[in-house]
Amino acid sequence: MKINKRNMWLIGLLIGLIVLCLLSLSVGRYPLLVLVVVLCLLSLSLGRYPLPMSDILAFVFGQKVVDEHTALLLTDVRLPRIAAALLVGGALSVSGVAYQGMFKNPLISPDILGVSSGAGFGAALAILLSWSMLGIQLSAFAFVLIALALSKRISGVHSQALVLLLSGIITGAMFGAFISLTKYIADAEYKLPDITFWLMGSLTNVTATQVLTIAPIVLLAVLPLYFSSWRLNVLSFGEDEAHTMGVQVQRLRLVVILSATLLTATVVSITGLIGWIGLVVPHIARFIIGSDNRYLLPAAFMLGSSFLIVIDLLSRTLSALEIPLGIIASIIGAPIFFFVLKSVKSKQSVWE
Repeated sequence: MKINKRNMWLIGLLIGLIVLCLLSLSVGRYPLLVLVVVLCLLSLSLGRYPLPMSDILAFVFGQKVVDEHTALLLTDVRLPRIAAALLVGGALSVSGVAYQGMFKNPLISPDILGVSSGAGFGAALAILLSWSMLGIQLSAFAFVLIALALSKRISGVHSQALVLLLSGIITGAMFGAFISLTKYIADAEYKLPDITFWLMGSLTNVTATQVLTIAPIVLLAVLPLYFSSWRLNVLSFGEDEAHTMGVQVQRLRLVVILSATLLTATVVSITGLIGWIGLVVPHIARFIIGSDNRYLLPAAFMLGSSFLIVIDLLSRTLSALEIPLGIIASIIGAPIFFFVLKSVKSKQSVWE
């Protein structure tokens, strides 16, 4: 079989479906897998140029030659966006679950250590200096690592989670000020709109190459978190109890911080800042699955993927101009977070 774009993407989708099947088996929640598949098909079909499902199935199974423009739309535009949404939404959600479990705080999100602000400043600086798209992504990724190192440096020798949390808040505030300074000195006609649009998040410029580049990184970063999930369960009882049960808390904290930060840095570098997913989706998954991280992490990945696919679909169908993902995520995420917290409170909190 000749390996062309269509076959390459079909192989990628097949691998993705196998991974999702394994995730659904691990949590015993087959409706989550069905939800992801249905949303992927809807996202392939709907858009500014709607495609009949028959053409999509013909493209997938190769039963007949579809229109050249249809094939181009699917391979170069929609399939990369859907694959990116699956990876980005899942990565941010898993990162949120890991941080919330480590800090034992349900109000923690993946940007708590200042990584999102660091990425935002790195991208804004690169845009200000007229770097290429690759340069912007590398700069965002590099400043995520700088923000993490700075947070760790500010916390010093203190090992308490609270001190590290406060260090992250300080780092985030500092890089937030740098972002404001960059926007203030940027050219209002050309540079400032680009910076603002990047900071609001988008999948518009995502390419197949970028998706295939970040996919193995996301997988490698998720695996340590998944294999450490039972240790996160033990850590929820307290650090002293975790020590008595043989859990090396410092090593676990290092694994969680590095893996979750790598997830956030990787996906944010190609999409920009997308808030609320890493905060809201873990609560929804916890409300459905429970607090056992062995099942919570895979469920959060699938729910986060579904959530971002819906947001991306809305961003390109609600109006003639594409709406940035961060705006829609905030509009949808804030009410959902309110109702989830209200439900959790009425049930004496599923967090406990």
